[in-house]
Amino acid sequence: MARLKVAVIPVTAFAQNCSLVYDEDSGRGVVVDPGGDVAKILAAIAQQKVQVEAIWLTHGHIDHAGGAAELKEKLGGVPILGPDERDRFLLDKLAESGRSYGLEARAVTPDRWLREGETVEVAGLSFSLLHCPGHTPGSLVYFNERNRFALVGDVLFRGSIGRTDFEYGDHDALIAAIREKLFPLGDDVVFLCGHGSASSFGEERQSNPFVGEG
Repeated sequence: MARLKVAVIPVTAFAQNCSLVYDEDSGRGVVVDPGGDVAKILAAIAQQKVQVEAIWLTHGHIDHAGGAAELKEKLGGVPILGPDERDRFLLDKLAESGRSYGLEARAVTPDRWLREGETVEVAGLSFSLLHCPGHTPGSLVYFNERNRFALVGDVLFRGSIGRTDFEYGDHDALIAAIREKLFPLGDDVVFLCGHGSASSFGEERQSNPFVGEG
């Protein structure tokens, strides 16, 4: 049975939680949301002795995808998977977005767009995909049933939710996705968000001022 391990690598001035998700026994894994600081990500990969097989993206914002093209090259061309194709316009404009924030980035086209209902796998760890729009049109959540663990990007945070004040944002869609897709997965599910500390769906269902029932 694959044993899930997660190493969090804060990157860029946005302190985005890039993560190294891998099987402890085989050392095979993926990098999720390499927003930048690629040298720092490579150092973490070397330290954990992980054989990276793919790069996964939760959505197309600069702090989550800005380093994807460079990291792919540094890792010998591993495939980039996700997000949903509805974020294509954000990935196409990564260089432009980076300049506005003083970050170096290149546009990136994933090797495979992902959609809700599909699954992705690494080292025997299977993650199902949930489309959770609102923060961006193509935001995806990756859920591992066996380990009761989810990677939610900027959909949900400890005590907060993703921003929806972009021209393409949709507050109602985001709230619906959290309440109708994420919370039903179970209170015991622990999630890693794009910024800040981890939490559980149960904790947020009870106490989150934006979507909680408490």
